[in-house]
Amino acid sequence: MKLIALKNNLKIGLDYLSKVISPNPSLPVLSNVLLKADDGQIKMMATNLELAITSKVPGKVTEDGGVSVPYGIFSGIINNLATERINVESENNNLEVKTDNYNASIQGLGEEEFPIFPKIKEESNFLEINSSILKDNLRKVVIAAEISEIRPEISGVLLIAELEQIKLVATNSFRLAEAVVKRSQFKNNFNQGMKVIIPLKTAEEIIRIVKDEQVVKIYLDENQILIKTEDVEIISRLIEGTYPDYEAIIPKTVESQAIVEKNELINALKLASVFAARSNDVKIVSKEGKYLEIYSGSSNLGENNYSIPAEIAGEFKIGFNWRFLLDGVRVSDGEKIIIKLSSQGKPALISSTDDKQYSYILAPLKSSD
Repeated sequence: MKLIALKNNLKIGLDYLSKVISPNPSLPVLSNVLLKADDGQIKMMATNLELAITSKVPGKVTEDGGVSVPYGIFSGIINNLATERINVESENNNLEVKTDNYNASIQGLGEEEFPIFPKIKEESNFLEINSSILKDNLRKVVIAAEISEIRPEISGVLLIAELEQIKLVATNSFRLAEAVVKRSQFKNNFNQGMKVIIPLKTAEEIIRIVKDEQVVKIYLDENQILIKTEDVEIISRLIEGTYPDYEAIIPKTVESQAIVEKNELINALKLASVFAARSNDVKIVSKEGKYLEIYSGSSNLGENNYSIPAEIAGEFKIGFNWRFLLDGVRVSDGEKIIIKLSSQGKPALISSTDDKQYSYILAPLKSSD
C-alpha cells in the first residue's frame, strides 16, 4: 500500500474512529485501526464488534493494500507532525509514515487479522434525510435515554420508520422524548414501515460524527442499521427486544397548563439549581393566575423563589427534577414553552408552542404531591 494524504484529513478521519477504540485484553486487535487503500479510495476503519465506523479520507493512492496498526500510536504521530503532506506505505505488515524530515515505522497486523466488518443484507431499501434534520431530532430525544442492564430494550432510541413519517423515541422510565420527522423532510423507498431500537452509543456517534447539511442514507435490516454519508459509514447492531408501549403514558387530557418564555424558565431553573444541587427538587406553583413561582430549598443551604410571567389556565402545582426539566426545555425549538398537566401525580407534557413535532414527557417528583 502506498498513499499520500494531508495531515488534517487523516486527523479528521482518525477522530471519527476515536470513540469506538477501546482496550480489549482478550482481543487486542480491537485497539487497532485498519488503514486500507482500494480502488483509489483511502479508508480508515475501527470496530468494537457492536459498532463499526469507516471514515473516507481524501488523498492519492498509488498502490492498493491494507494494514492494521495501533490506533494510539498512529493517531499520536499524525496529531503531532508539523508537516501537512504525509506519505504512508505498508510492507510486511509494517506501516511507514514519512515526511520531508520525519520517518516512523509502526509494527502492524495483516488486513486479514482485522475483524470482518458486518454488512447489511439488503441495500435496496433506504431512508434519505438531511443530516442536520436527523441530528437535530436525535439530540432532542437522546437526553431521555439511559443505559439499563435490567431493561436493555430502553437503552437506545426507538426508530419508527413509517411511510408518511419517522418517529424517534427515547425513555428512561422517568422521562420520555418523542420527535416526529414529517414526510416532506425525508425520502424513502420502503414498501412497509419498520421499527428498530438503535443503541444509545450509536445515536450519540451519529450526532458527533456526521457533518451538517449532508445527505444521509439509512439502511435497515432485522439486526443492523447502516448510516452512510459521502465521508463516513456507521454500521451498528440493533437492540433486540420489544420497546414498551410508550404512547400509553403520553397525557391525553389537560386539566391545567402554563405558557412561559423559554429563556425565562431556563434562567429560573438555573437559579433554582443553586439550592437544589443535592435533592434536584424544584417546585412550580401558579401565583395570582399570572405568575409561575419556581421554588427550591435545602435545610443546610437556604432557599429561593423566582417568579416569572406566565399564561396560566387552571390550578398549577407540581415538582420536578430540575435537571430533567431543563434538558427538555433547552432542546425545544421556539421562544415559548407550554407545560400541560393532566392530573395530580401524572406525567406532564412539555413542548414548544412553535414546534408541534416534539414532545417531552416528565414524571413529577413524589414530594410534590
